[in-house]
Amino acid sequence: MMAESVAKGAASVDNIVVNLKTAADTTLEDIRNCGGIVIGSPEYFGYMAGMIKDFFDRTYEFVKNNKKEFHRPYTVFISAGNDGRNALNQIERICLGFPFRKVYEPIISRGNITKGILNKCFDMGQTIAAGCDFGIY
Repeated sequence: MMAESVAKGAASVDNIVVNLKTAADTTLEDIRNCGGIVIGSPEYFGYMAGMIKDFFDRTYEFVKNNKKEFHRPYTVFISAGNDGRNALNQIERICLGFPFRKVYEPIISRGNITKGILNKCFDMGQTIAAGCDFGIY
């Protein structure tokens, strides 16, 4: 639900193409071809989902040797069963090595996902997309 709301917000901006993918289906070419990245993960055992870590692992070796090509604005949303802070911290640490640049405050939903959280996700997507469209990132 959160990912769909982010995607709807991004798609509401003219000139933006949204590519909503699971971590398992995301490739190095997806990173190369995007203007910005929003990473979403459930929190499992106080950590990001394993497939998010797998995505980072699959793409990092190439990215670390070609860092200038991969400066991308990013942000994160977490659906947390606990408090979500450790999952967020781990994702943010990895993103520094890519080198992605955080441009929007992360969203952590603790417990049930409410309409208010979905509205925040929509705003997140819309803001990131508008920033990419206007070239401010």
